[in-house]
Amino acid sequence: MHNSLGGQEQPPNPLTSSSTYRKLERTYRYWVDKSVPHIWSRWLVLLLLIALYGIRIYFVKGFYIITYAMGIYTLNLLLGFLTPQIDPDMEGPTLPSKGNEEFRPFVRRLPEFKFWYNCTKAVLIGTTTTLFPIFDIPVFWPILLLYWLVLLFITMRRQIRHMIKYRYIPFSTGKKVGGVSSITCTQEAKQHSLVAFAALHRLGVQATCQVGLAPLVTVTAADST
Repeated sequence: MHNSLGGQEQPPNPLTSSSTYRKLERTYRYWVDKSVPHIWSRWLVLLLLIALYGIRIYFVKGFYIITYAMGIYTLNLLLGFLTPQIDPDMEGPTLPSKGNEEFRPFVRRLPEFKFWYNCTKAVLIGTTTTLFPIFDIPVFWPILLLYWLVLLFITMRRQIRHMIKYRYIPFSTGKKVGGVSSITCTQEAKQHSLVAFAALHRLGVQATCQVGLAPLVTVTAADST
């Protein structure tokens, strides 16, 4: 192929495009990892996005089916956030049921960061779809709202019964053993983990560690730099 000056045009270099994509992906992952310890800031941003989405839905008076889909998806994420990683119904009780048993932190099926990350993606995707009228399917929204509330009631009632049956709460508060709380232990785990994460970071490996998968201490490869 020749250009207007008679010279031959150079085809686009696929390596350059791939390198740019990998660079953007690394930058994106870097900032995502940096946001892990900032729990309150992350959730405040998510609440702001939800408020902006609600305002848009109120003014356009449409896209109720998109809102319903987001609600079902968020309810599924909430269920994973409140459920232990190892289901006692399938593999037997793994949570302490007596006061003299060894303390074990609550390990979630869906960690807090992934819960926030997936909710944020859902809100951003839902907001983007409101820019396209093709997704505005006419529905009677009170029926969708009523159906979602019924699903919420049934899901939460089943989850609360599961908590009562196996005597656990979906949060780790930290239990003192010999005058030293579990928070202190997790801080020591963080210091040891930084050494391993530093080696992974030098190799370009993205790693995220949550001690016990509970919101006590969260360590990322980005924190090691």
